[in-house]
Amino acid sequence: MTPLTIEGFRYQTLPGERDVDINVAVAGFGPAVVLLHGFPQTHYMWRHVARELVERHTVIVPDLRGYGESSKPGASSAETYAKRTMARDVVRVAHALGHERFGLVGHDRGALVGVRAGLDHPRTVRYLGILDVLPTLDTWAVLQGVNAKVAWHLYLMAQPAGLPERMIAAVAPEFFASFLDAWDTDGSTFTPEVRQHYIDSSVAAVASIVADYRATASIDLEMDQADRDAGRQLGMPVGVISQDWGSQLGFDAASLWEAWARDLTYQPIDAGHFMAEEQPSEIARFISDLAARADN
Repeated sequence: MTPLTIEGFRYQTLPGERDVDINVAVAGFGPAVVLLHGFPQTHYMWRHVARELVERHTVIVPDLRGYGESSKPGASSAETYAKRTMARDVVRVAHALGHERFGLVGHDRGALVGVRAGLDHPRTVRYLGILDVLPTLDTWAVLQGVNAKVAWHLYLMAQPAGLPERMIAAVAPEFFASFLDAWDTDGSTFTPEVRQHYIDSSVAAVASIVADYRATASIDLEMDQADRDAGRQLGMPVGVISQDWGSQLGFDAASLWEAWARDLTYQPIDAGHFMAEEQPSEIARFISDLAARADN
C-alpha cells in the first residue's frame, strides 16, 4: 500500500541516531516546530494541524524510528528504542534541516519522546507540547487495580521478547484496529483510507512497536526515576492538553505534570484520544499559544 503523504509538504530521508533513517515531511517558514506522532499511527496524524501551522512556522513532521517509513532496527539492546535514543533522532533531524533550536509537540508515544528530549536537550527544545499522556514514571504509578485494564496493552508489550510479538502478529490487523476503534469517540475521526493506512503501517512494524513499549517498562522508567531522584525538571514552557481520564483512574493529571515542569499550563479538552485529527484547529491554537509563551 502506498504511504499517505501530507499535501504541500516535501519529503526526505535524514539520518537519525546509529545509522537509522528517519522519514520526514517539511513545509513552511519561520521558527521550527517538530510534531511527533503517537500509537498506532504515523506522521500523517498531523496532516490537518501541520497545514494550519505552516504560515507562521517551519513544520517538521517525522515518523518515529520503528514506525511508518522510518527505519525499524532490531532491538539489539534496551537502548535501541529508549526514548533517549529516539529523542536524539529528532534532534539530529532538526539540526540537519538547519534548526539548532525548535519547538516540540508530541502525542502519546511522541510526547514521551518529547519529554525525554526536553530533559536531555534543554537548550535545544524551546517549548514542549504534550497531548494526552503522562510521563512514564507516573503512568506506571497510577495504573492500579481493575482500572489498570484500560492499559492492558502496556503490560502485554512489557513482557520479555518473543511471546508478545508472536501473539500480536497472529492477529495484527485486529489488534491495531481495536485501538483506533476504541479511542475514536464517535467513529468518525478516520476515513476508511486513513484507518487502513494506520493498520497497515502498524502491521509492518509489530516488532519495533513492541520494542518501543517494552522500553517504557524498563530503560525509560529507569531514566525517569533517575531524573526524579536528581530533581531534574523541564525548564522550557510546557503545555499539556488532555482528556479528563484522570478522574476515571483516580489521579490529578495537572498536579502530576507540575512535578516535572516549572512553567506549565494544563488544558482539558472535550475530545477523544486522537484529538489532533478530531479537533485540529483547537490543537493548532494550543501550539500557537505555546510558541507565543516561549517568545515572551
